[in-house]
Amino acid sequence: MKALRTHAVGGPETLTLDDLPDPVAGPGQVVVAVKVCAINFPDTLMIRDMYQFKPQRPYSPGGEFAGVIESVGEGVTGWKAGDRVIGMCGNGGLAEKVALEAHRLFPLPDDVSFETGASLLMTYGTTIHGLKDRGHIKAGETLLILGAAGGVGISGIELGKAYGARVIAAVSSEEKAAAAREAGADDVVIYGRPPFDKDQSKALAEAFKAACGPNGADIVYDIVGGDYSEPAVRAIAWEGRFLVVGFPAGIARLPLNLTLLKSCDVCGVFWGAFVAREPARNAANVAELFALLKEGRINPRVSARFPLERGGEAIAMLADRKAVGKVVVTME
Repeated sequence: MKALRTHAVGGPETLTLDDLPDPVAGPGQVVVAVKVCAINFPDTLMIRDMYQFKPQRPYSPGGEFAGVIESVGEGVTGWKAGDRVIGMCGNGGLAEKVALEAHRLFPLPDDVSFETGASLLMTYGTTIHGLKDRGHIKAGETLLILGAAGGVGISGIELGKAYGARVIAAVSSEEKAAAAREAGADDVVIYGRPPFDKDQSKALAEAFKAACGPNGADIVYDIVGGDYSEPAVRAIAWEGRFLVVGFPAGIARLPLNLTLLKSCDVCGVFWGAFVAREPARNAANVAELFALLKEGRINPRVSARFPLERGGEAIAMLADRKAVGKVVVTME
């Protein structure tokens, strides 16, 4: 089989397309013929050794995929060759085949495409955990999303609307603003590129406040971090929830006096650890996602597709913050 692999610390340009033996399913494992692998921001960090998990090289990036089971190992029940599945593998998805533990799989309904299935787990899984389990979202609340036009951001807009919130999308361009509105955002704030001086930071806070309304944002869903975070905290509501999701713009340094003045909570959203620690709750969230998908209330948007040999370009698109919606790599 072919696999796109990292052999040394570096950017997507360092990945190589390698020929490898087909994987074999060990006890409790299955081998899946990958059809589509979705690219996510952790993929951009892992190959640079900047993520929480550092797999032993050489390995293939790519943490979520959709495909068809090719074989099952000893002790596996409930799965058989030919089953359509989606799964989380942490890494290894940018390959024609992957072997992984059977408990990491979910069935993919026949009426859901491989592209849609591959784009569901990490982005929408992160967001349903963030908004429901960490943010305790309620109908009628105001949700401010930073970085609202990427895969996680679009999932935030759609799930926010599905739960009855008023959604404010913060993005960096008119193109991304259009994508956010198409996804259902009620209002949009277009921000500039950091670093921000004191006046620029204050101006952004005022723009957030104007969009959120006099009571502020009940929930801030912060996917970008950096200089964007403090202005968002300044626009948060009394007893609001500030959800820390990611840091493509850098790790923010928040003045903690603001949390006292707003009596607000700062909550981490680490979906990967949640999946490992509470698989039953995660499975219930995934089941809810499929129900919302069937109802047409969520719909992963795939904006760019790359073949396996150009998978590095897909990772670069996310690293450069050029992606709108989901970016996927296809094996066929």
